[in-house]
Amino acid sequence: MKIDPSPTSNSFTLSTIGVVHSCYKEKFGIPKQPGLVDSATARLELLPPYNRMDTLDGLSEFSHIWIHFIFHACIKEGWKAKVRPPRLGGNKKLGVFATRATHRPNPLGLSVVRIGRIYQEDKSVFIDLHGADLLDGTPVVDIKPYLPYADNITDAKGGFAPEPTQTKPVRFSELAERQCKAHQNLHNKDITILIKQIIEQDPRPSYLSRQTDREHGIALWDLNIKWCARIDHFEILSIEPVHGSRT
Repeated sequence: MKIDPSPTSNSFTLSTIGVVHSCYKEKFGIPKQPGLVDSATARLELLPPYNRMDTLDGLSEFSHIWIHFIFHACIKEGWKAKVRPPRLGGNKKLGVFATRATHRPNPLGLSVVRIGRIYQEDKSVFIDLHGADLLDGTPVVDIKPYLPYADNITDAKGGFAPEPTQTKPVRFSELAERQCKAHQNLHNKDITILIKQIIEQDPRPSYLSRQTDREHGIALWDLNIKWCARIDHFEILSIEPVHGSRT
């Protein structure tokens, strides 16, 4: 990071230290907060000159890290002084600094994620991430270890979001069940838990939250997950390769 030494400086230049490779290929479907979909996998690739194992020496002793990143898919949309948090059904506006909205004066995001393997492949250095809420291709500007004694504040107040949202059960159609099994047989990867955890969070925009039987699609890796909301549950309709995919 390059910083103007002047005490009146109001602009900074940040260096991208890494990029996230994630199962989320589009904004729609990404959980509202990290850790809600623990089955979601991603990995952080460090970029030169930070792609050195010695920059991560000691990190394996921690279970979680804070990731400082850029909301790169929202930059062109600019910022808003007041936003409609999905948690409030989109019916009430709050100041942007009272929310975790993506449309901020500076498009900086902060997520705490569980880390897995730290490793090197050829000249690339990676950190496996679990429960990340990060779009594929997200630029990362810093990482820091999570410190339970300081970061876990037991008497903190949650404002308009004091508790997790209530979820609905997720059911798979017969076709979706067959497609899940076929995908697992072909790739040795069970995607049912991941799909269930994502859909039960109800990723729909707030203005659609009361509609039922409308078909939606979410891109995960190179798959298109088609689903809809029923009155008392969510139904997975089909799981198909994205057009042109070899999966």
